[in-house]
Amino acid sequence: MSRTTKIIISVVLVILFMSLGTMAVYNLSQSDDRMSQNDGSSDHSQNGDKDEAGNGDDKGKEDNKKQEEKAESEALEEANLLKAHYDYDGALAAISEEDSEAAKNLKAEIEKEKESLVEWNDPGKFSHLFFHSLIVDPKLAFESSQAQGYKNYMVTISEFNKIIEQLHKNNYVLVNFDDFVTVNDDQFVTFKGLKLPPNKKPLILSQDDVSYYEYMEGEGFASKLVLTKDNEIKNTYEDGGKKEVGDYDMVPLLDSFVKAHPDFSYHGAKGTLALTGYNGVLGYRTSISEYGDNDKTKKEIEEAKKVAKRLVETGWQMASHSWGHLNMTQASLDHIKRDNELWQQEVAPVIGKTSILIYPFGADIADWQDYTASNEKYEYLKSQGFAIYCNVDASTPSWGQLTDAYYRNARINIDGIRFNSVLSGETDILKNFFDTQSVYDANARNQN
Repeated sequence: MSRTTKIIISVVLVILFMSLGTMAVYNLSQSDDRMSQNDGSSDHSQNGDKDEAGNGDDKGKEDNKKQEEKAESEALEEANLLKAHYDYDGALAAISEEDSEAAKNLKAEIEKEKESLVEWNDPGKFSHLFFHSLIVDPKLAFESSQAQGYKNYMVTISEFNKIIEQLHKNNYVLVNFDDFVTVNDDQFVTFKGLKLPPNKKPLILSQDDVSYYEYMEGEGFASKLVLTKDNEIKNTYEDGGKKEVGDYDMVPLLDSFVKAHPDFSYHGAKGTLALTGYNGVLGYRTSISEYGDNDKTKKEIEEAKKVAKRLVETGWQMASHSWGHLNMTQASLDHIKRDNELWQQEVAPVIGKTSILIYPFGADIADWQDYTASNEKYEYLKSQGFAIYCNVDASTPSWGQLTDAYYRNARINIDGIRFNSVLSGETDILKNFFDTQSVYDANARNQN
């Protein structure tokens, strides 16, 4: 190889080497730029994530605050309702976890009201009014073959509504027997009394024969009690073949009134329903002895059980009114036993156990003196689980008799007979409860 050739090769190699070095530097530079861009993008992404996380935290805090405010609002609403029902301890428990200004003020208000409560500790001072089925359509009822009986023993829905409004206005408060009397498993009776604000007075309400008897069909009365999709108790009423559901008797009417006026009810109490069994209960033909042990009767029993369960849940108590509406003053002990056996077989399994006996016709098994062990009817009824006995006595606004074995309470009948006795001046027994003259539906009652 000549010297010139060697020089040319060397120059080419140098140029090639320099070119490769420049490319490497350029690639490294480009790589650094890309890394720098990537790092910047990563920083931006991380900052965005932080912003989003921050926004998420703020939203979570806002949601939590809203939930807390909603929970407090519901607690305050529940406490105010319980307070209106005179359940002061329940009201305080409902807001025990709340420490807002509104909660503190309500707690102070409740405590102040508790200090002023008056104790009702006399068993003889608990007044008791009772009704029969209410007349929905007076024209139908008072033009029927049973018209005089309906006029004597029933009141119209219009009359009932006026009575309830006046009782509320006159500061009466509905109570149930178990609000002031306890009966333990050994049938030992204790009077515990109750406390109400100074201007309030306890009142027991009851309704007899809540069976919607067959003889009343088509004569202007509700036909049964039903449980609606909203879990409310209403009545069915048939008008010209059209079946309607609504407030057509004492139970739903009183439920609606108490919902609008919670201060009319002590701890949610409504009243006591006295049930016979020969036509079934609550409008359902549940008597196997009368309607047969068949699928239809069994279905009626199951439907009635649902209604009875909901009634108890919503402040109603159940009572025996005997199976066959038996006059227990006149009936023999054997007859009372046979009748009660049917009631225990056919009614108690539907409505549940009860310690309350409301005498049909108000016909007690003794006079005003204490029941004693020598009274065979009493001893039998006591053995059957009855410890609260209700008769009828319209000579006094209230009457009660207490021993450690039973509580006896007198009721006043609210019906056409009682209205007439007041309007004729024969008695003024109702004056402390309501004004009979303003309640009496003369147009409906005197249309025939």
